[in-house]
Amino acid sequence: MPAELQFSCSDSRPSDPDPSDAERSLSIASWCARRGWPVHPLAPGRKTPAANCGHCRANSHSPEACTCYAVGRWCHGFHAATLDQERIHHWWGSRPDFGVGVSCGPAGLVVIDIDAHPVAPPARDRILPGIPIAGHVDLTGLANGFHTIGILAALRGHPSPADDSTTLRVRTPSGGLHVWYRVGDGRSWMSSVGSNPSRALAWQIDVRAVGSYIIAPGTTTRHGTYRPLGDTRVPAPLPLWLAQELQRTGHLPAPHIPAPRPVPPRAQQAIYAAGGGRSRIQKTLELVLAPVAACGQVSEGAGFSDTLNRAAFTLGGLVAAGRLPREQAEEALHETAVASRPGQERRIEQIIRSGFEAGLSKPLHGNGRRV
Repeated sequence: MPAELQFSCSDSRPSDPDPSDAERSLSIASWCARRGWPVHPLAPGRKTPAANCGHCRANSHSPEACTCYAVGRWCHGFHAATLDQERIHHWWGSRPDFGVGVSCGPAGLVVIDIDAHPVAPPARDRILPGIPIAGHVDLTGLANGFHTIGILAALRGHPSPADDSTTLRVRTPSGGLHVWYRVGDGRSWMSSVGSNPSRALAWQIDVRAVGSYIIAPGTTTRHGTYRPLGDTRVPAPLPLWLAQELQRTGHLPAPHIPAPRPVPPRAQQAIYAAGGGRSRIQKTLELVLAPVAACGQVSEGAGFSDTLNRAAFTLGGLVAAGRLPREQAEEALHETAVASRPGQERRIEQIIRSGFEAGLSKPLHGNGRRV
């Protein structure tokens, strides 16, 4: 098995040889499938799914209507994910440079994706959605998702998922962490991205579940390798308190899970210690991206392509005027779009590239006028 995974004896036979680099992704994909996690190819060196075939790129259609899967193609990202070892050997045997993605919904997984992006916090009501943070609270020390998930856990009287050594945890190349849990009761928890206004757990915390995928442990991109921490390679059951929080924040109506208990007054001290301020950049991104996020409330239609194009054009203009950092704007736009239309990454990238480049040629200044 892959050296990066360093499986214990319960995961593989002691005699299993380490694969060559050419066999590494195939080995990872096969291992995931044996766990019951459907896998699909990722573009070489990237976090996004491998490109659709030429016919799918040229002809818009839903993944459900696509005939490519029946003939062994990997079109439409996680919609093509499989447990079929023969197909897996065909895909990664012919393309060993492919990475490995795991389709979270069919795998019965909820992955808490903790980010550590060096950006200013959003408005106070978006840091812990549904939990008010008064204006007098000093948020100077709050810097990333490790802080927000830690605060949320402390408010509920539990350790942070980032410290949960009972479950599979995977360190990301950017310094973040994927905390893998399994759903034991068959419910379909929904995905979310960061502080998306329609559904969110916490700032810089993404939820990978139904409608999204997660990068398999051991996979290497151009930014580095996704490395598992500790010895645990099995996702633990989703903790009840975390399920309560996911229900509270709109990830699933689940009447049979009791509502989370109120925040004790003394627990507010966890928020006092976190620290921050309102970010003009973050607020601008939220306003521009809100229509894109709203498209995620319906499965199709809603003028998604036009909405995304307008947002990309606007952000490009703001970047050209020096009002937004380009990398942050592009990342926020891509993440929001993928959350709204998972499985359409290729199309999304094309729309963003076109709209963004057009906007860069027409700076949007503070008076709202382009020059």
